[in-house]
Amino acid sequence: MDDAVVFNHVGHCVEDLERSQRFYEALGFVFDRDLKPPDDPTGKLLRIAAPVNLTAVYLRSGGFTLELLHYERAGNPPFRERAMNEPGLTHLSVTVVDLPGTLARLTALGGQVLEDTDMGVAVMVRDPDGQLVELIARR
Repeated sequence: MDDAVVFNHVGHCVEDLERSQRFYEALGFVFDRDLKPPDDPTGKLLRIAAPVNLTAVYLRSGGFTLELLHYERAGNPPFRERAMNEPGLTHLSVTVVDLPGTLARLTALGGQVLEDTDMGVAVMVRDPDGQLVELIARR
């Protein structure tokens, strides 16, 4: 069907592009491409005043694309913790083969395991920028 809607990607703003890329690659994501779009059309689309200074890195896992967005500019707002029942996107979810090993790798790469969420087969972690990521053990 020519007019079918097709999922494209999820964007995730990060403070340190290389650190975040290493974190998500440890979850099995693979680098696809990067780009530095021009400020004028990017600022208009994203409603960000110039200079935008955006670098985007696209990582893939299966048919899913994660876009890491980094803005090299002053005045970016800081991380703000959100409740799971606050409207909007809440978390990413990834199935892993070795849950304990993955948790150890992610911690070494700047992630934070939320120990109080550990159900044995699933646990929440925060990536280096505070984004919640649910890890589920493959059965």
